[in-house]
Amino acid sequence: MEYRLWINGQWADSQGGEVLEVENPATGEIAGRVSNASAADVDAAVQAAKAAFYDGRWSRQTPKDRSKVLARMADIIEARQEEIARIESEDTGKPYEFVALGADLPFSIDNLRYFAAAARDTHGGHAGEYAPGYTSIYRREPCGVTAGIAPWNYPFMMAIWKIGPALAAGCTSILKPASITPRSTMLLGEIAKEAGLPDGVLNILSGNVGRALVAHPDIRMVSLTGATETGSNLMKGAAETVKRIHLELGGKAPLVVFADADVATVAEKVKIGAFFNTGQ
Repeated sequence: MEYRLWINGQWADSQGGEVLEVENPATGEIAGRVSNASAADVDAAVQAAKAAFYDGRWSRQTPKDRSKVLARMADIIEARQEEIARIESEDTGKPYEFVALGADLPFSIDNLRYFAAAARDTHGGHAGEYAPGYTSIYRREPCGVTAGIAPWNYPFMMAIWKIGPALAAGCTSILKPASITPRSTMLLGEIAKEAGLPDGVLNILSGNVGRALVAHPDIRMVSLTGATETGSNLMKGAAETVKRIHLELGGKAPLVVFADADVATVAEKVKIGAFFNTGQ
């Protein structure tokens, strides 16, 4: 099956016409195909998200109503859990039982419900100590069009982490899954539409368009989970248009073992750390 792009509430072909094959790393077989988005597709998605933000179809909905839509999305994901887990298993090579019953899908559903609840907590605050006779008031407002770039290790869950807070705040979002594990994430578009999310609020682009997203002047914030070098390049690119950025970057954790440690316990933990999540 070939997955197209999700732009402005509907499936769309890539304007570049290119397609990427997705390989099941456990078998070497081709699990599916996705459209490879182009710079023109990025602009189309951004314009849809920008229009959806500024006309208020989402940003001016009440926190209560935004919360309801996100909660319905979580319910639909739960109802389609087996289907999503199967696709995620094929893309990542993880055992189906781990995806469906372990961390990936259960955490995704729970996290989205958390964001749905957080959508109703938008209070600001005030302070009177800055200048005599004056009160300073601050409030929380959506920043505009956001972009989320998700990694390959937990594709669906990380996608939820990228779009959940943005949608809860009233922002519109463009989501780019990792090119080698995109298919489960592509389903979020139709799930969101079924839940009542207005067209244009969530757009999903598969393919190699990370740089085009970062460079686009109408995107106000970018969130990336990925390699340290990629994050460094993103910071440089974001500086050109003074974007807000949120980075979770790769790294290695050293293991310090003291002389009085239980060697058997340490060995067991090292084994888990080395091979958990399909060897990540």
